[in-house]
Amino acid sequence: MRIDVFSVFPSLVDGALGESIIGRARERSLLDLRIHDPRDHATDAHRSVDDTPFGGGAGMVMRPEPLAASIREADPPRPLLAMTPSGRRFDQPFARELSELSGFSLLCGRYEGIDQRILDRHVDEEVSIGDFVLAGGEVAAAAIIEATVRLLPGVLGNRSSLDEESHTDGLLEYPHYTRPAEFEGDVVPDVLRSGHHGNVERWRRAMALRRTIDRRPDLIESRGGLDERDRALLDEWDLRDS
Repeated sequence: MRIDVFSVFPSLVDGALGESIIGRARERSLLDLRIHDPRDHATDAHRSVDDTPFGGGAGMVMRPEPLAASIREADPPRPLLAMTPSGRRFDQPFARELSELSGFSLLCGRYEGIDQRILDRHVDEEVSIGDFVLAGGEVAAAAIIEATVRLLPGVLGNRSSLDEESHTDGLLEYPHYTRPAEFEGDVVPDVLRSGHHGNVERWRRAMALRRTIDRRPDLIESRGGLDERDRALLDEWDLRDS
């Protein structure tokens, strides 16, 4: 997969995606990450990429000329997504949607924002990772790339782990435990040490349901509520509401 990123702070993106799973994907040529600095297309001695906003107000706005020139020269894979607080909310289904493409591109905003003419003429869609504001789009871009690339075949050592993650089936993931069996007085649930794989699977599903009910009831609602199988699992492990 080829992913192009446009950023005036390319080291923020390169550094965040140079380690661990994504770093190995780059080393193995599973990910072709290309980072472009719009400052390379600035025309003044200071390599300026921002200016004061028309109409006044606080902050600076990213100028259209360096951004447009950078995009044209790179001829990036589409869609080109701009990181903005007002964009479409990024989530796991969105990551899976991107993972099915041969490539895509991300434009990182900075300062007060990006000149609207760039968003109108050169960007395919605006994307947000949540209802909050960052200093720039680099952290958001790195998050989107990691969430997407880890879904590609060959990136993870055990792809079956993807099937049980939070948000994969509309539920939050069940709790995990490892050795030692007892830690500071807390003991790993007996079912996980029983060796009975059927019971383990049912317990994990029940715990995922219980955790989602408690923490994200909106996800349960979006699934159409609990079905009879879900209620039976909660009853089996005594996890229904009191």
